[in-house]
Amino acid sequence: MKNADHKFVRWSATLPRTAADPALKTLTTLADHSKLWFAVAATLAAKKGPTRRAALRGVAAIAASSAVTNVLAKPLLPRRRPATDLLPRHRRVAAPPDSPSFPSGHAASAAAFTTAVCMESPAVGAVIAPVAAAVAYSRVHIGVHWPTDVVVGAAIGVGVGLATRRWWPVRPTAPALARPSEHVAEMTAGNGLALLINTASGDADHDPSAELTSLWPAAKLLHPDPRGDLVGELHRELDAAGDEVRALAVAGGDGTVAAAASVAAVRELPLAVVPTGTLNHFARDLGVEDPQDTARAVAAGSVVQVGLGAVRVDGRPVRWFINTASLGGYPDMVRLREKWEKRWGKWPAAAAALVRVLSEAEPITVRIDGVTRKIWLLFVGNGGYQPKGFAPAWRPHLHDGVLDIRYIRADVSLSRIRFAFAALSGALFNSHTYVQEERDALRLEVLSEPLALACDGEVLATGHSFDFAVHNTALHVYRPEEARQVPGAR
Repeated sequence: MKNADHKFVRWSATLPRTAADPALKTLTTLADHSKLWFAVAATLAAKKGPTRRAALRGVAAIAASSAVTNVLAKPLLPRRRPATDLLPRHRRVAAPPDSPSFPSGHAASAAAFTTAVCMESPAVGAVIAPVAAAVAYSRVHIGVHWPTDVVVGAAIGVGVGLATRRWWPVRPTAPALARPSEHVAEMTAGNGLALLINTASGDADHDPSAELTSLWPAAKLLHPDPRGDLVGELHRELDAAGDEVRALAVAGGDGTVAAAASVAAVRELPLAVVPTGTLNHFARDLGVEDPQDTARAVAAGSVVQVGLGAVRVDGRPVRWFINTASLGGYPDMVRLREKWEKRWGKWPAAAAALVRVLSEAEPITVRIDGVTRKIWLLFVGNGGYQPKGFAPAWRPHLHDGVLDIRYIRADVSLSRIRFAFAALSGALFNSHTYVQEERDALRLEVLSEPLALACDGEVLATGHSFDFAVHNTALHVYRPEEARQVPGAR
């Protein structure tokens, strides 16, 4: 390899002087300490969605690749940099680095960032890749690295970028699968549509009322009392509307959508979801990105069947949930994660929130299907969630008819430390502290102080006994034809 390195450098030295020489010098300087990639990441993070996730994953990959190259590889495998007289003077830098040559940190960071970005946004990654390749080559062109330094550094970067999937799975771009249903009445102007708009959801500076009423000018606007029980208020308003209502539309976050879904399921009304909340998990799994998606589905009468989770607290009437229910510290963990993820990204924020909650939590004594245990917190998903670690983020199916049950045991020695180590090392499923299973029902009894139940981000009730179930295909939801016909949906 040494001879090959010298041959390549000598060949590079014979290249004629061109405008590329100062350009490569400038590019390699911009990439010092990954300044170039941080600037690109800041630009990508300005817009929510895949580009922001790409930026966050890219920065995480840079940090990891820098640790591997500078903390591990360079001290263990020191190598002298090329002699300055191997290249013509106009290509040399004024102050060449004096750290070991092997491997190239610039190449590692460039490859790690590009690989991570490609995983979240292939189109953006394709634009960045030539720049990353130019940065890697520039290290040889200006005479501060041997070619093998660059090749190995790039290989490290690619490996680190790909390895981020172990702790930070890539969300699929396709929406969740759902069972297509028969077409319902097509409503272009909103005749027969009852519309609930929660103006307090999402962006406080944006009221979607004007846009939605222009989409459905004939829709009947619902005005439930915000101080009362939303489910009960919706039932009363729909009773007053009589038989003229053939479908229910809701604009808001997951909590508002869950209340409307409860009413729609009981009344057997198809539900139109308009994502105007902060996170819109249900709409995102459904494949509905904006009001225009909803309007197209309503106009076409395109509907799918999805399941609903149900919980009965202390024998009281059933409450429904569209996404998740939780007990113990899980609601606090979600709250902290959502508070911090705008700065750190979802998965780093989730890890920090989990550490905070577990450090402050008190064990909860419960009886799960007749077996007494102590737990720290409990998660129940409406449908099987991915990934299978303790940061569930999306559902492959909306009609699989299972409850996704996860909890952390507190009745094993050093449970919090063992759980945290297993989660960070990616070995969660080999840990006795973590339980994850899928079933169609769960009965949980709290043997200590009563616990608060949170469903879809809202605290619904406090009690001692919780009976969970899933009702497959309980709800008919409007979904655009292009999302409805996802390959493999049944």
